Amino acid sequence: MAKKPNSPSRIAENKKAAFNYFFEERYEAGMVLQGWEVKAVRSGKVQLTDGYVVIKNGELFLIGCLINPLKTASTHVNADAARTKKLLLHKDEIRRLIGKVEQKGYTLVPLNLHWKEGLVKCEIALAKGKAEHDKRDTIKEREGKREVERAMKSRHR
Repeated sequence: MAKKPNSPSRIAENKKAAFNYFFEERYEAGMVLQGWEVKAVRSGKVQLTDGYVVIKNGELFLIGCLINPLKTASTHVNADAARTKKLLLHKDEIRRLIGKVEQKGYTLVPLNLHWKEGLVKCEIALAKGKAEHDKRDTIKEREGKREVERAMKSRHR
């Protein structure tokens, strides 16, 4: 089966985000990357787990996303794995996010990095932190689903 040309392919995912936050809204933002970073992303040298998004002077920045440089990176380029990366969104979307983030309990969390039409995109979410009992409920749901799947699997054998 041929792959669709416009289907986004995942580069990295922040799996801890779904466990720690409730997602209100999702946005797809472009990223400003340097050449060595794009090459490292193509080879899968990305870690998004500890990343978060901040707003400074009406612009979005991704902090804590590690893009490890390749061994073959150029010697005249100073490769910083934890460099702050600028995210690109429309002004009205940024204004809306600023208003929401200023409310108590809301934050911006990166969910994943993916390719879209040859460009690296970052999916971010407006999120509200989960309380400890909400996290326990998430674990119970996940374990319940596993039990059901196991029962269905053993029944079909």
